[in-house]
Formats: sequence, structure tokens, C-alpha cells
Amino acid sequence: MTHNTPLSPRPLHDLSGGGRPRVTTTARLRSHGVSTAETNEQCRTGGPWQQLLPGVVLLHPGPPTSEERLHAVLMYAARERGTGVPAQPGGSRPHAPAYPEAMITGLAALTLHGFSSTPPLPSLDTIDVLVPRPRRLRSTGCARIVRTPVMPDPEHDTGVPVAPVARALADAVAELADAGTVRLLLTEAVRGGHCDPAAVVRELNQARLLSRPHVVDAVDSLLAEGRARAEDRLYRMVREYGLPDPVWNVDLRLPGGPYLGGLDAYWPDQAVAVELDTRAPRQDDDALWSEYARKREHLERLGITVVYITPRKLRDCPEQQATVLRTALMASADREPAAYVGVLPR
Repeated sequence: MTHNTPLSPRPLHDLSGGGRPRVTTTARLRSHGVSTAETNEQCRTGGPWQQLLPGVVLLHPGPPTSEERLHAVLMYAARERGTGVPAQPGGSRPHAPAYPEAMITGLAALTLHGFSSTPPLPSLDTIDVLVPRPRRLRSTGCARIVRTPVMPDPEHDTGVPVAPVARALADAVAELADAGTVRLLLTEAVRGGHCDPAAVVRELNQARLLSRPHVVDAVDSLLAEGRARAEDRLYRMVREYGLPDPVWNVDLRLPGGPYLGGLDAYWPDQAVAVELDTRAPRQDDDALWSEYARKREHLERLGITVVYITPRKLRDCPEQQATVLRTALMASADREPAAYVGVLPR
């Protein structure tokens, strides 16, 4: 008897019972008393099992299902901390992740998130799996290893750990050269309500993808899409919460003087302005924020209250933003009159 021989082997049907995918690891087979030689014999050509990936075995001779491929990739990439044993779906330890240090990303993850513009899982030759950068793994078979210095928190709505949409989108775009496909994915991410444009651009920037012309073009379309949706929400908030009508999309200018900047909404009688903060994190973000700050300081010196609203706040808490605006409008009666400015259509 060796140290690898279990004292009380468990029956093999435990590995695939209860509706679980019929895929497991060679380490777990050994824990059930199946030796490496026996596993190799079962996985011979024409045998009842198949080796899908190094250390991962399919417990039937037919083609794997999409679910089995997902679990196989995760089993290959995941590793139980401190044991050196690959994880299993639905691990037995309470509150422990089923697949620590591994999650589905890229096109497969977007499909799991419900994207309609991504290929169905059976048509994907490879499945991207995200792992920490120090892990010593290589891409092989249907598993493509994607490394990251910081692992995001996975989502588990689909039954397997999946990268958040913005991260999965960046990993997918990194492998795509077709501008139309990239634009389609980014647009669906925003139109479908999967994530905010700023979150997408942040991930693209961190992945150093904003130097690729076809990605930059797609991002410009994405930001335009995001701004249009934010403007629609701003119009709807003013109407639904009974705020007085402002003048929309105007430029301010001192009479005979310099241009003061453009605003999304302005209440001249109360000298209250709204600007949608649709900044996206790019390399020049600090410079853009400095420009925002200078503009705000200049307007406030003239007695104009500037309220910045983000698209996310308009989407998630419009009533709160309406209250902020209403308070600013009411407070105008207690302020010194603002300087006279010219209001021009933009």
C-alpha cells in the first residue's frame, strides 16, 4: 500500500450522480481508489472514458456537453489552496468557492451572461478561463488560459464562476480583430443594460487595448451610445419627478466675453446647471477632470450652481438625483443673484 492508496474507496457512481456533469479529475479518481494505470486503460481509444484535458477525465465515450466542457476547463485551471488537488463542482467545504482562482471569461462568459451577439457555447473551439498571473498553466485543448494580476469577484448566476461582463468583454476584445464584431459586442453591453460604458472602457484601458484603432472606434460609438441613453434618462427624470423645465443642451458665454462651456440642462432663473459626467477612464482622464474642475469653479464664481450627475446614478436612483436638483433650485432664492450670462443653443 502506498500513501496514494485510499483506506476506503468510494464507488465511482458518486462522481457523476445527482445530475452532476460526468467529468472529474484524475486526482479525484485516485481518491476513489482508481489508479493512474486503470484510468489510462479506461481512456484508451474506444474505451468508456476520455481524457479531455491534462488531469481531467470525461466519464462517458460520447462528445462532451457544453456544461461538461465548462467544468472541464475550470477543473483544469482551478486548484484547491494548499492541497494541490483540482477543485470539483459544488465543493463539500461550506462557503468555499467550487473553483478557486479560476472563472470563465471572454466570449463564453458573455454567452453565459445572455449576450445574443456571441456564438453559442457548442460552436466555441476554445473556452477562456481567467487565472491569477503567477499560476503555472498553459493553454491546451479547449482551454485558453487568460492571466490577470488581480482576480475580479466572479458571478455565479449560471452555475459556474463567470467573470463580470466588463472584464469578460475586455478579454474577448483582446482576441478579436474585426471592428464590426467589437462594436457589436460593446454596443450590446450598453444597450442590453449589462454594464456602464465607463466600466467597459476602464477594463479596456487596463488591458491596454485602447491603442488599437478598431477598438478606439468602437469605444467612441459606445460612449456616444451611453451619452444618448443618459440624456434620455435625464429628460425622463425631469418630467416624471415634476421638476421645472430647463433649457436643454446650451452653451454659456459672458456678454462680449469668453465662452464658459456647454451644459446638458440649465435653469436661467435659478442659475442651476446640470452636466452629465460621462467621463471614461482613459490615459488623459486626469487632464479631462482638471478641465471639468476649472469649468465648475469658473461657473460657481459667477454664482451658478453646477450639479454633476453620472449615468449610473440616473439609472439606479433617479428619485435621489431629482431631490438633489430640486434642493439646488429651491436654495437659489437664498443666494446672491448670479452674474448675467448669455445662453445659446448648442
